[in-house]
Amino acid sequence: MSTDKKNTKGKINIEIDEKISEGIYSNLAIINHSVSEFVVDFISIMPGAQKNKVKSRIIITPQHAKKFSKALNDNIKRFEENYGSIKDYENNPNIQLNFGPTAKA
Repeated sequence: MSTDKKNTKGKINIEIDEKISEGIYSNLAIINHSVSEFVVDFISIMPGAQKNKVKSRIIITPQHAKKFSKALNDNIKRFEENYGSIKDYENNPNIQLNFGPTAKA
């Protein structure tokens, strides 16, 4: 086996375009699931805004959701080891969420 094949085995090349690399700000995530997928909606809520829109929707398998949860928890742990505990503000106002028009029969 050549050296090139040994070096690339088990590696994934990932490319990100300029627009995606800018990112999207979100201060709310809503998670729903079915037997076959998890749907995560990222929303940016701004004070005084009449409507707040979903900025991004990510759909993943339950297996990837579990891997993502573990990776996020591992990163939070490392962050807190370096920068201190992340404060969790439990006194958020009770916000009722409304997804678009609702139909009544």
